[in-house]
Amino acid sequence: MTDAKIAIADDHPLFRAALKQAIAECFVDEVSLEVDNFQDLLALIDAQPSIELVFLDLHMPGNDGFSGLSMLQNHHPDLVVIMVSSQDDQHVMQKAIHLGAAAFIPKSADLTVINQAINTVLDGEVWLPDNMVIDTDEKTKAEQQTLAKQLAQLTPQQFVVLKLIADGQLNKQIAYDLDIKETTVKKHVSAILTKLAVNNRTLAGLKYQQLMQATEPHLAS
Repeated sequence: MTDAKIAIADDHPLFRAALKQAIAECFVDEVSLEVDNFQDLLALIDAQPSIELVFLDLHMPGNDGFSGLSMLQNHHPDLVVIMVSSQDDQHVMQKAIHLGAAAFIPKSADLTVINQAINTVLDGEVWLPDNMVIDTDEKTKAEQQTLAKQLAQLTPQQFVVLKLIADGQLNKQIAYDLDIKETTVKKHVSAILTKLAVNNRTLAGLKYQQLMQATEPHLAS
């Protein structure tokens, strides 16, 4: 298989095609690979360690809001992630940036705008649509950036455990699902509480649930 540096993770074939066209105009002889769900994206990244840039659909199968973005940053911190979605609410777009995305491209954008976004990211800068009103709520920005930093401290295994905690699973269930000892789960939970600066599992789960806030999965992704 040819090494690729770009992955497109989106469950809409037409938008994947638009992204491929934009990529072809921004890169010379670049190979991009496509998947239509988040689990296949993780498998692709593991199989293709040369991947450097990921286009991630906000509401594709297996990706609940910003949980996929956070997981990619946790498991693969060197990846550059560009979020894409038909949900173009300014608060959602800014939250994506606060949580570590390099850009947020609305699916209503034409090829010229997509090219502009890609080139801006390649220059090492963050991109958002020109017509977006800048949010001046510094408290919200600080809270979201703090959450991103806290989640980044977790090991990949701890991140998985946190997701299961948020799903309401008990230590015994988590141990069974992950095929590890319950004492190991308890150690992970203790470390998670410390890194997230909370004192119980419920609050830890709520931290994870914040990744889904301000997103509405029933909308077209």
